[in-house]
Amino acid sequence: MPGETTEPRERYHHGDLQRALIAATEAILTERGVEGFTLREAARRAGVSAAAPAHHFGSAAGLLTEVALLGFETLTRFLRDGMAEGGTDPAARLRGQGLGYVRFARAHPARFLLMFRKDRLNWQDGRLRAAGQRAFAELEDAVRAYRGIPAGGPLDRAALTTVLAAWSVVHGFAHLALDGKFDGVGEGHGIGPVNDAILAEMVAGLWPTGPG
Repeated sequence: MPGETTEPRERYHHGDLQRALIAATEAILTERGVEGFTLREAARRAGVSAAAPAHHFGSAAGLLTEVALLGFETLTRFLRDGMAEGGTDPAARLRGQGLGYVRFARAHPARFLLMFRKDRLNWQDGRLRAAGQRAFAELEDAVRAYRGIPAGGPLDRAALTTVLAAWSVVHGFAHLALDGKFDGVGEGHGIGPVNDAILAEMVAGLWPTGPG
């Protein structure tokens, strides 16, 4: 078929091969989900021998972990960009993070749907744990500012509740949106599509300026 590579290409440099396999993996995840992923199919799409992915990443979990690692790094950038859109107001910055989280999920659905699959990733990989902690720290820092807690200070019960509520709301919204569960919901009430504007209203109600 056009566009398919059937003969192995062993002309990649090391870094190029890794990038090609990661790109192939993301394409498979987008089309088939994680359950449809195999190292053999990733190798075929990258145009390399069937043994190449295991040689470079050790196992299917190793290659999927690289994609998840990239996901957490990208999520952190989206969170920072969303927070920056909020300017200097702590509430607006927290709400901006929420919008950034959902934008990330929509822009990179394959990464998003993989990142929290405990059963398919190598969580013994310190790089993955550190990347996840960095993303979570962005949310914690935004909540500290919103709750008036000094930077790096321990979270009290109210602040931790805010962290968990914020994560749960935007993570759930992203999953429902990607699953198509919002399709037609707004139109059925004459409101229009459920989109970022609706999400912005949701988080504005949850985290108004000045939490008190």
